[in-house]
Amino acid sequence: MQPSDGTVKLEDISNLNIEKTQEQARRLLDSRIVSVTGLVTARQRVADLKDQLADAERDSKKAYVRATKDGWTPEELKKLGLENPAATKRNAARKNHPAPPATDAQAGASMPA
Repeated sequence: MQPSDGTVKLEDISNLNIEKTQEQARRLLDSRIVSVTGLVTARQRVADLKDQLADAERDSKKAYVRATKDGWTPEELKKLGLENPAATKRNAARKNHPAPPATDAQAGASMPA
């Protein structure tokens, strides 16, 4: 039994088992290693999928250019639901970053006097 001041008595030290303590410590570390392994696996999957997406987007752009060289017009492709991938990306960026709201000075300038 330990005294209330937190010190360890000499007789308690003699009851410590190094192998048992090491095994307990390993079990604690193993559970932490499992969780960090899961995190690394998930992050690697994200990185791999980003690489695959970049490859697919490159292939899509090349195929679009090939289609236009084969005589398809951008308007025809758009009617088929096959917009220019570069234009689609620009439109998505524009939607994600809306124009800032007009200031009072700008609003007043467009109002008739």
